[in-house]
Amino acid sequence: MNTTKAVLPVNLLNFDRKGLSAFFVNMGEKPFRATQLLKWIYQGNITDFDQMTNLSKSLRSYLNTHCTITAPEILLEQIASDGTTKWVLEMGLGNRIESVFIPEEKRGTLCVSSQIGCALACTFCSTAQQGFNRNLSVAEIIGQLYVAQKRLGDSKRITNVVMMGMGEPLLNFDNVVAAMNLMMDDFTFGLSKRKVTVSTSGIVPAMNRLNEACDVSMAVSLHAANDELRDQLVPINQKYPLKELMATCKEYANQGPRKHITFEYVMLKDINDSMQDANELLKLLKEVPAKINLIPFNPFPNSDYVCSSKQTISRFKDILYNGGIITTIRKTRGDDIDAACGQLVGKVKDKSRRHLKLQQMGLANAI
Repeated sequence: MNTTKAVLPVNLLNFDRKGLSAFFVNMGEKPFRATQLLKWIYQGNITDFDQMTNLSKSLRSYLNTHCTITAPEILLEQIASDGTTKWVLEMGLGNRIESVFIPEEKRGTLCVSSQIGCALACTFCSTAQQGFNRNLSVAEIIGQLYVAQKRLGDSKRITNVVMMGMGEPLLNFDNVVAAMNLMMDDFTFGLSKRKVTVSTSGIVPAMNRLNEACDVSMAVSLHAANDELRDQLVPINQKYPLKELMATCKEYANQGPRKHITFEYVMLKDINDSMQDANELLKLLKEVPAKINLIPFNPFPNSDYVCSSKQTISRFKDILYNGGIITTIRKTRGDDIDAACGQLVGKVKDKSRRHLKLQQMGLANAI
């Protein structure tokens, strides 16, 4: 019986420029072939190797035989009344993820997923209730930007990317960094490092690694100003408590010309929205260059939480602002198509038994 396994073609979207250069060098080609290929794919929207006319015929033949350029497939597109667009993308084996484009007057922001589901079990987030299946590959991450820009065309440009979709980006560290490097590469999308933001729930060791690996903006999902409450809302806080997280944030902000770290704070009625909470937040962030983004809670089925009133949110903002911290209230976008913050769910076949194993997951081993 023949037990030889079929060799799958190499998906070239899985490489940033450094990785693609190494790929070509290992083939006996010059490293500059990577730049040529990136320009064809990302700037020329060419995926047919035979049309890449500055590559030799022998190289094109090899690529046709051994390689592919395959991005995720869009299964569903929904456009909200405010112009926000959500795409449901097929990830295979019954799994799906979601990406969201938010148009504004002077910019267009794409919210990108990094995992199928999420293992961190934040109690106010619909995505976190779906369980966890696996990390996304580089191709599946950068592919979200690739297919979104192709779908939007020249009329709507993506100027900003936030790694705030499904999943915890820093638990998929290597693939997320490679994808963000591609986003900022001059031969692909050429995004400014200030316009690519990675959002984390506070994976401290990975935040320290990111300082050395990739210069991007940082957002931290905070949501509470003391350990007792944050342990409940963001369970990873039990592993990396606030004192450790704040020290890491301060160090990250002080590296290079960064001005601040954005702290995300979801507003939950009678949970974390008191004036005492606001003053406690001021005290927590007094030594960290910070900007606070207050997020009105977006409801989802079977949630026990309620959004704080507009008056409470406004009063909360005033305390922070008067305390010297730049504070904004996030405008809810795309909530009529479940595309608002915390509402992305996709379709996830949970493989983590998350609720049983969260304390035993050994998350540090994943980074």
